[in-house]
Amino acid sequence: MYAIFRTGGKEYKVSPGDVIRIERLPGEPGAGVEFNHVFAVRKQTLTVGTPLVESAQVKGVILRNARAPRVRVLKYKRKKQYRRTTGHRQGFTEVLIKDIVTA
Repeated sequence: MYAIFRTGGKEYKVSPGDVIRIERLPGEPGAGVEFNHVFAVRKQTLTVGTPLVESAQVKGVILRNARAPRVRVLKYKRKKQYRRTTGHRQGFTEVLIKDIVTA
């Protein structure tokens, strides 16, 4: 059993019991989340939406909110004595997928 859904501008293929990292969601660890933008669900047969599967949901629980390791960003212009270094840490949420519900 699996489902394909969208959150944070990205699409994910998940099964119950999977732990995924997605864009930061509001909510505390232990809070439940529901994803309603489900494109496809496979239980015994594959159900593909046009574009979404009606009344399908992916339910999960927030495990933690954290930040990814630093990404170093360097701007450099040769022969011009120009160098700039900055960094970026992207926030993410780890979600445990509990159930895939179709009505």
